[in-house]
Amino acid sequence: MVNDIRVCDKCKHMKMKTVVPKLQKLVPDAEVKVGCKSYCGPCARYAFIFVNGRYVKGATEDEAIEKALPYVKKKK
Repeated sequence: MVNDIRVCDKCKHMKMKTVVPKLQKLVPDAEVKVGCKSYCGPCARYAFIFVNGRYVKGATEDEAIEKALPYVKKKK
């Protein structure tokens, strides 16, 4: 697995039914892990994605995905 992508199923700003398929489509080689990330303060205010060791946040899930893409590792 080249990329480590995780999202919180408790996040009030993201819907797992929509964000997981979007991430899988954009990064097909990644296994998207869903579960609590113990990042509750920011999670209550923003959509966020943990990608390859970095927390990336956005006002919406689409903005968070867009901001996370530069941290996605490309296959060689």
